[in-house]
Amino acid sequence: MKKMSNIYESAANTLGIFNSPCLTKVELRVACKGISDRDALSKPDPCVILKMQSHGQWFEVDRTEVIRTCINPVYSKLFTVDFYFEEVQRLRFEVHDISSNHDELKEADFLGGMECTLGQIVSQRKLSKSLLKHGNTAGKSSITVIAEELSGNDDYVELAFNARKLDDKDFFSKSDPFLEIFRMNDDATQQLVHRTEVVMNNLSPAWKSFKVSVNSLCSGDPDRRLK
Repeated sequence: MKKMSNIYESAANTLGIFNSPCLTKVELRVACKGISDRDALSKPDPCVILKMQSHGQWFEVDRTEVIRTCINPVYSKLFTVDFYFEEVQRLRFEVHDISSNHDELKEADFLGGMECTLGQIVSQRKLSKSLLKHGNTAGKSSITVIAEELSGNDDYVELAFNARKLDDKDFFSKSDPFLEIFRMNDDATQQLVHRTEVVMNNLSPAWKSFKVSVNSLCSGDPDRRLK
């Protein structure tokens, strides 16, 4: 097993943001509800961008995958950040509608944002707030961020899945299947761990192999149930 790369750590070290020792690493999971699009005839293709403030400026840390045609997205992409106990780490979560043909933000519609500190998320474990757009609430849309401190095991596993003879759910073509993996939490809730790519028009798909941290997969518990 190898250690996972940390985009946030690289960016933080490059910019020299923090001087105090890191207390712990934290994984942030993001979901949104009721995202509204300016085009009432279609649903948005939302992506959440995580930014952090340094010296009065916001810089991008990472971004989630784009979920097509969805107003209640639950993202499989995790944000891994360092938590500094003595630092006020201001975060900004921005939701953008990413065009199908362009991934650049200049081609995207801003759907709303939320600002908080990393300390708020860590202390509450689960933080839900309304999305704001130009200082006003963006309809009834909201964002939820769940924090989980890493157990110290930064190993990962590589998994690959395939399926055969799936049921055909489309009338005019074969189904476009994808696979979601959930872990069962101690409180009996389910947590999305990973979502594969969509394999178009295929009832016997073979999805690309992927890597996931042991902490994300089972919280370090090899006996934890997956679904």
